[in-house]
Amino acid sequence: MLVNYVLGVELGHDRARLVLTRKRLLVIGIAFNLGALGYFKYTDFLVGNLNALAGSNYALPGIVLPLAISFFTFQQIAYLVDSYLGETTELDPLNYMIFVSFFPQLIAGPIVHHKEMLPQFRSMRNIRPKAKNIVAGLFIFSVGLFKKVVIADTFAIWATAGFDSGQVLDFWGAWATSLSYTFQLYFDFSGYCDMAIGAALFFNIRLPLNFNSPYKALDIQDFWRRWHITLGRFLRDYLYIPLGGNRVAEVGVYANLIVTFVLGGIWHGASWMFVIWGALHGIALAIHRLWHTLGFKMPAALAWLTTFVFIVVCWVFFRATTLDDALRILSGMVNISGAFGEASASFTTEQLSWGGTFLDKIMMFLPAGLAVYIMQFSAIGLALLITAQRNGVEMMDTGITTKKLACASLLFAAGLYASLIAKSSVFLYFNF
Repeated sequence: MLVNYVLGVELGHDRARLVLTRKRLLVIGIAFNLGALGYFKYTDFLVGNLNALAGSNYALPGIVLPLAISFFTFQQIAYLVDSYLGETTELDPLNYMIFVSFFPQLIAGPIVHHKEMLPQFRSMRNIRPKAKNIVAGLFIFSVGLFKKVVIADTFAIWATAGFDSGQVLDFWGAWATSLSYTFQLYFDFSGYCDMAIGAALFFNIRLPLNFNSPYKALDIQDFWRRWHITLGRFLRDYLYIPLGGNRVAEVGVYANLIVTFVLGGIWHGASWMFVIWGALHGIALAIHRLWHTLGFKMPAALAWLTTFVFIVVCWVFFRATTLDDALRILSGMVNISGAFGEASASFTTEQLSWGGTFLDKIMMFLPAGLAVYIMQFSAIGLALLITAQRNGVEMMDTGITTKKLACASLLFAAGLYASLIAKSSVFLYFNF
């Protein structure tokens, strides 16, 4: 924070006051941030790949990853670039440090921008508590808590059982696994974003919208306008546009899209799976652009289904730890002939959290495998139905009524109870 604050102040000063040229100072600042991020996050990955390629046997350093380094690194790079462009005015070091370390959004996003945060920290009107914001914050926080510890963590049990078991999955098992992770990630990330907005509102701070019902998207571009909105904004403003954006030849635009999302994939973690995931999204965005350039259209229902299935397939690479694991899941998903055999679930009732007792009763009448799949796909169908409704932020922005507060109280109680009885809790963004 201190190094970036000093660099930002110097970049914001008149050109004549600088010993180095402003551009060189900006390059130094960006290199400093990316160097720290690269050391902590990617050293083991690079050494491991070097060993694989060269046949060497260098020991992995095992460097501990500082929480939130990916998020606060991007925030500060954006601040340096905007200081270079003369778009920053903040000279108070305390406000700058609050901007970088504001805890509600630090470890899971959104990636906040100084223009939307620093004026709020400066405002004297935000010093005193406001009942309206506290009530709204409690509402959206309760919704987020329920999403995370009740819905997402339940799907996590099924996703982990499928991805990490190493077993060959049949058609239904593979789809149950991939869809379980699809909704685990959705409700996990959505829950984080809601809780961040709620916690920030306790301090009269309004965080930017970062998650806007992305599974309603009708194409891949619409998905990225809804999913991790602030990351998409950063990649657009500080990577895609500097690369040339859509101001270059058409082939260059496609290349810029792919490069941007490959780097966005690497940002998520030090793994080739994230590279593949980012490349798939970049290629899909290039195809989407070509599709619209040629004037093609698709019925809304088919467009939604195509987009959703593509996203589900991409999440397989995002979740899998190795390419073999990803291909194992995908091969099961396309093995249609296995859909008509005997249902053979790969999960025991003990792995199904609160569904265990319920399943025991069902299995008195149905085969165990079929009972498990009924349970899983019923939950998946319910989750899909939930994602089609108004999200928590939309409900909060339309006003907090007594009915909404009563519902939020029940959700909070359920979330708190689930937290207390949980044997383990998955924090997906630990990897990022």
